[in-house]
Amino acid sequence: MLHLQPKKLPGLAESVTMLLFVIAVISFFIIGLQSSPHTPILIGILILIAYGLTKKFTFDQLQHGMIQGAQSGMAAVLLFFIIGILIASWMASGTIPALMDIAFSLTGGPWLFALVFAITSITGVALGSSFTTAATVGVAFIGVAQSMDLSMAIMAGAIVSGAFFGDKMSPLSDTTNLASTVVKVDLFEHIKNMMWTTIPAFLLTFVLFALLSPGANQEAALSSFEEGLIETGLIHWSSWIPLIVLVFFTVTKRPAFISLSVTSITATIIAGLRGTMGWGALFGSWFNGFQIESQNEAVTEMLSRGGMNGMFFTISIVILALTLGGLLFITGIIPSILQNLQKGLQTARSATLATAFTAIGINISVGEQYLSILLTGEAFQDVYDKVGLAKKNLSRTLEDAGTVINPLVPWSVCGVFLSGVLGVPVLEYLPFAFFCLLSPLLTIFYGFTGKTLTKKSETKAEAS
Repeated sequence: MLHLQPKKLPGLAESVTMLLFVIAVISFFIIGLQSSPHTPILIGILILIAYGLTKKFTFDQLQHGMIQGAQSGMAAVLLFFIIGILIASWMASGTIPALMDIAFSLTGGPWLFALVFAITSITGVALGSSFTTAATVGVAFIGVAQSMDLSMAIMAGAIVSGAFFGDKMSPLSDTTNLASTVVKVDLFEHIKNMMWTTIPAFLLTFVLFALLSPGANQEAALSSFEEGLIETGLIHWSSWIPLIVLVFFTVTKRPAFISLSVTSITATIIAGLRGTMGWGALFGSWFNGFQIESQNEAVTEMLSRGGMNGMFFTISIVILALTLGGLLFITGIIPSILQNLQKGLQTARSATLATAFTAIGINISVGEQYLSILLTGEAFQDVYDKVGLAKKNLSRTLEDAGTVINPLVPWSVCGVFLSGVLGVPVLEYLPFAFFCLLSPLLTIFYGFTGKTLTKKSETKAEAS
């Protein structure tokens, strides 16, 4: 979408009015009317088409913007299909049931939600992918919440918080590498500088989840579910092989699509050789999801999921949301706002705050975290030079207000994926995604106070 620049940009007031109107319509339908996101996003598309036609754009121009917008999400769409297959195949091979069994053994202590947050954080850093973390370890912990009759919203909030801690801090993460690359900052210098906001956010989040965790020991309530998992016969020493393969491919920095594909094939072969299902049923589960019948109805519900078919709801929202984003670019609404934001920023405080709110705004309006990082990074590099701030301040703010905000937007790529995989609507887990809420608040606080902001002169002195 970066190249979708109209010849003439609308005025700032007009652009802001149109953007807020479209967001208000979408929010009213989703929050006020409890509508599925598809309908209000489509209505937003129709509003922008009508606006574009009144501004003398041809329909072909508008259609080009829509196509370019949707096309920018094809990599994510293909990855979603593979993740659907991954969940189904890991269920069949016993990998996710084995993870659930381990999770059950960790739930006897008093700090369950805090422990879930810590474990998903470590997993996220190791894998470098919030999607993979949520689709594997996250699914296992959601099963624990279901079986213990705990708050699904709090559990999902802990999973999302941990997954995006990893997505933000892992040197293997796409967003971490993108944020450092787009503003030309050393990757590990970028990660080191993010600790000023990330460590306080992590500690506060851990304490909040510890306070929300159930205090009573619930091992007795879990015994029937643990027995039900064992009785399925899915858990086996070979169930750990797909996880080992995934970690190997991740550490050796293979592309996510390749890593998840090979891991899914490995899991399917293991399930087939063990005779979990017939080969035809196994490959059928790639589309329809894994299905199992057990004497424990709750276990059956926990394990019957995954498949490409289960991802169509998510994929259709992603395509619609990115189509909307394409129209916001081709009509000049977002380019106009970005261009005007660059003017008049004369201080470190104003530059930091403008960066944070721009990254948040692009996440809300376009629903794509990569674009929030790319567009904001490109727009504010010269501004940071002008006000004398080191570029690592910009890369940190891009992640604090860009990467971790995306899962909090119901129509965003991350939001629709996580709500589909975890089975918890975004607006339900949003109040409990503490890490994702605290990170932008801390970066805004530092922007106001000037604390932890590094001047260009200080960076040059360190280098010399």
